[in-house]
Amino acid sequence: MLLAVISCAFAEGTLFPARGGKADAAVLVVYSSLDEPLARPMIAGFQAANPDVAVRYEEMLTGEVHDRIVHETDAGQKTADFAFSSAMDLQVKLSNDGYAQRSDLPMSEHWPQWANWRNTAYALTFEPAVFVYHKPSFKDRKPPASRAEFVEYLKSEGEAVYGRIGTYDIERSGVGFLFMARDQEQFGDIWTVIRAMGAAGVKLYSTSSAILERVADGRFVLGYNILGSYAADWASRNPNVGIVLPKDYTVVMSRIGLVPQAAASPELGRRYLAFFMSKQGQEILSRELQIAAVSPEVSGSNTARTMRALLGAQLKPVPVSPGLMVYLDQVKRARLIARWNDVLRMQ
Repeated sequence: MLLAVISCAFAEGTLFPARGGKADAAVLVVYSSLDEPLARPMIAGFQAANPDVAVRYEEMLTGEVHDRIVHETDAGQKTADFAFSSAMDLQVKLSNDGYAQRSDLPMSEHWPQWANWRNTAYALTFEPAVFVYHKPSFKDRKPPASRAEFVEYLKSEGEAVYGRIGTYDIERSGVGFLFMARDQEQFGDIWTVIRAMGAAGVKLYSTSSAILERVADGRFVLGYNILGSYAADWASRNPNVGIVLPKDYTVVMSRIGLVPQAAASPELGRRYLAFFMSKQGQEILSRELQIAAVSPEVSGSNTARTMRALLGAQLKPVPVSPGLMVYLDQVKRARLIARWNDVLRMQ
């Protein structure tokens, strides 16, 4: 049955009426950076299990999720019941600064330790940073499978690949900055990679789709550090898009869910978070949203459990911890961005 949806006239976002038909049903308010069409299967699953609850889904940028919760809380107002965002650093900052409340849930003690910060902020997805490549361009050779091979490929191909490499603009892309910061921590020679990309005329974009579109049609031969969930979605619809999880190490980011301290209905927020963490919710995530699940209860190819079994220590999940806030320090952030720009411009 199609999920009935009506626009909410008195507020931003989309209202999903309670399936039970009550006009005065309790309303769960969600602030999220996930595109609303992608969120619908999870909302549908939640409402099937909770027919007495309506859902108001407010899609916004990651910075807006953080800023709105802080502003509303500081003004003494009520805010969202549940916040879901890919800005790991900003979500952890909400938790660390007292804007999130503790949620002790059925799956809390079973959740991976790296994915749970004091039962206030939970990593709900498992999304690797991957290399993407244009398959027809590699019909006579294997695509790079490590950063060293990536650099060697760029040097050996020279003019043939100039201007045909893409990655995120770390000044405009939050996930791009996160991946670069982790690269710097994990790989002592990362600036050799950046220098090689600069020499190859790398093109910078703020979105995954801009890069994947160009790989799919052959304008680009390679994309570096692309969010795996989006890459997998493009690859499922575009046979020319290939994916490599770099064998030297693969950074894994997560989208974080939490219940704000000033939630109007925190019990509804916890109910939604509990569903998100349940086996059913995590299966919806991996099968319908095509985003890998974290839960150890869920099996299948698109899960942390299977990826860990296959790749082991190669995977480097970003821990949900205050360590994420290091690069919210504007001086450190500016220093990293300045070095990035300098190294790219040196070419």
